[in-house]
Amino acid sequence: MRIKKASLLLWIALLSGCAALTRHTLDEQFGRPDPARFDTPRAPGSGISYRADVQPILERRCVVCHACYDAPCQLKLGAWEGIARGASRELVYDGERIGEAPPSRLFTDAQKASEWRSKGFFPVLNEREQAPAANLAASVMYRALQLKQSHPLPETAILPGTFDFSLDREQQCPRIEEYDTFERKNPLWGMPFGLPGLSSAEFGMLSRWLESGAPFAGLPPLPVQVDKQVGEWEAFLNGNSLKQRLVSRYIFEHLFLAHLYFDSDPQHHFFRLVRSSTPPGQPIDLVVSRRPYDDPGVERVYYRLQREQEVVVDKTHMPYALGQKRMARWRDLFLKQDYVVDQLPSYALEISSNPFIAFRALPVEARYQFMLDEAEFTIMGFIKGPVCRGQVALNVIEDQFWVFFQANTDHEEEQIGRFLEREASLLQLPAELGSDAGIIGPWREYAKREARYLQDKSDFLTRLALTRNPPQLASIWNGEGHNPNAALTVFRHFDSASVVKGLVGDPPKTAWVIGYALLERIHYLLVAGFDVYGNVGHQLLTRLYMDFMRMESEFNFLAYLPLDRRLALRDHWYRGASQEVKDHVYGKLARFDVETGIHFRTEEPQQELYALLKQHLAPVLNRRYELATVADAALQADLALLARLRGEALSWLPELVYLRVDNPPLLPRYFTLLRNTGHSNVSSLLQEGRELLPAENTLTVAPGFIGAYPNALYRLQREEIRSLAKAIGELSSEGDYRVLADRFSVRRTDPRFWQYSDELQDAHLKLAPVTAGLLDYNRLENR
Repeated sequence: MRIKKASLLLWIALLSGCAALTRHTLDEQFGRPDPARFDTPRAPGSGISYRADVQPILERRCVVCHACYDAPCQLKLGAWEGIARGASRELVYDGERIGEAPPSRLFTDAQKASEWRSKGFFPVLNEREQAPAANLAASVMYRALQLKQSHPLPETAILPGTFDFSLDREQQCPRIEEYDTFERKNPLWGMPFGLPGLSSAEFGMLSRWLESGAPFAGLPPLPVQVDKQVGEWEAFLNGNSLKQRLVSRYIFEHLFLAHLYFDSDPQHHFFRLVRSSTPPGQPIDLVVSRRPYDDPGVERVYYRLQREQEVVVDKTHMPYALGQKRMARWRDLFLKQDYVVDQLPSYALEISSNPFIAFRALPVEARYQFMLDEAEFTIMGFIKGPVCRGQVALNVIEDQFWVFFQANTDHEEEQIGRFLEREASLLQLPAELGSDAGIIGPWREYAKREARYLQDKSDFLTRLALTRNPPQLASIWNGEGHNPNAALTVFRHFDSASVVKGLVGDPPKTAWVIGYALLERIHYLLVAGFDVYGNVGHQLLTRLYMDFMRMESEFNFLAYLPLDRRLALRDHWYRGASQEVKDHVYGKLARFDVETGIHFRTEEPQQELYALLKQHLAPVLNRRYELATVADAALQADLALLARLRGEALSWLPELVYLRVDNPPLLPRYFTLLRNTGHSNVSSLLQEGRELLPAENTLTVAPGFIGAYPNALYRLQREEIRSLAKAIGELSSEGDYRVLADRFSVRRTDPRFWQYSDELQDAHLKLAPVTAGLLDYNRLENR
């Protein structure tokens, strides 16, 4: 052990010496680096436009892997400022972090390249002498692109094991001083990593741009009409009364992740709602905090619309429309109602982290309706927010389930509001402990509180049902007859997830029914209160607490089924789980001894309830992802063969596949194949492999695109769909899958990969120009 340690230290010393020598050589050739070199971008010269010539290449070839928190080396290439910031060896997603990490959010935690240098980020552009030769030789970005040009991918279908595409792979983040050594050791690791290189035209354009000093002209000015609407909305959000200020605080804490846009703007400029110490009309002075409800440290905050500067990527894109109807709706919900706000709530963490205390002055029915109006967006917060990345964060949910919502009735919400006010101390969330939380002690306390809350809730719901009405179809929100947010489907793709409007796929194993208290807690647990930079305690407490949210949602669904069938169904959902877990779903802790108000006629009440809910919600159901919308009857029938596949053979299929169907002279059609993995239960932390039930695997086939992280891209001719279905149904080994992929998959090594990628991205953006963003290739398989 001592010899190995000494050898390691010697190796580190040698590498450090080589890096120092290279740095000395670079310093001799091009001068010492200036960390402030890119605090201000170089003005563009003639011949190259960043926006017209450079950005499109970066978007389609680089941003598809380098965006958001999971960008390798934190190198975000979706904005010039991200390139100027550079890279870091520090991980954002770190499930073993003992202490909280300092946040490193682009455009938030620092504004200039030199400020990022002080936070440990190193440049990928040349910060030495600004000469053409130096701008290439001293640029990590250029060297990485040039390395791929010099050493293309091997001419093989599957890349060797030296290419590590796992999410937890060791980060390789060489500085320019280390790049010579990196090249010699890893000649095939040029950029784009594990994908074909840029075309000669694309490489030439980026090279000329880098050679000229990476000039950037900034964002073009906003259209006058859009600028006017920004002013109108900022005036609305910054009224002076205590009522207006509390309402705006509530809105901000729910929309801080949104991509806001104006429904009358044909160009769809996006904005972020931020807190500023300066009022409308003055430049934004950003209030920087870990969470949206942290103490701003100023006497008054102003809510401002800050223009989005990064490229829109699907995995974080959460569009939310603003317009005259929206403003009128919020006035009706919050400002025209007769209630009094005597004082604003404190920013003390034990208050601000608990919405049932902080916003107790706001009517419950108004808060609930605010979230219901855009329920897909509300749920999308934990799907596309930072908590979504990683298997530990998502193994708390099934691979496919439907989501319904309790109706928002004034007389019931008033009683619920009083109940929640009494129970507020039991509804504290892990974020009250900050981002440096312990695990065992806090978890025991939260478990006690949840148990007490479930007992109190059971008593309350029983009294409510006996004095008013038992659960019935009318108790399920119907979207007021026009809102398609009333029914949602969630898909989990192992370490990512998606939510869409509609009841997509075959009836699922489980379903959720969510009311106000649950919806609010989910948001403050996984969105407003979750800190991706938090320590292992914070992350685990969040995941464990989400167990409660799932179980409560399933309890609410069980309440609509016959009383004598609930325990058997609970046991089926939680095969292998402990009795304590089952009691949290339906049993000693969560109980409801009231018969449903729905009259069932069959021996399959769960399936019958699904059918009744579909009928109840028929006027508002979004059918965009249903195979029934495929007009070609023969094509629909062939796709239905795929959708009927079941069982162990699907275990060999990727989680998420985009299927391109060519049928000249018609344009290609795109479909999504979603493998839904069978589980005995999803209540055990870090033991998912033991809970798999391959015989219960199913496949959902949906028109268009679902998900942001495709695992595979398939391309076939129209007449080959049945052959694909047959091949999938006969899978029994990795070798079988390789034969299938040889025939149908556009692998990452395909020389035409970028052509097919561009066509796919174009189709995706064309199908949903407002809601779609660039798809991400960080999870593409190598099989």
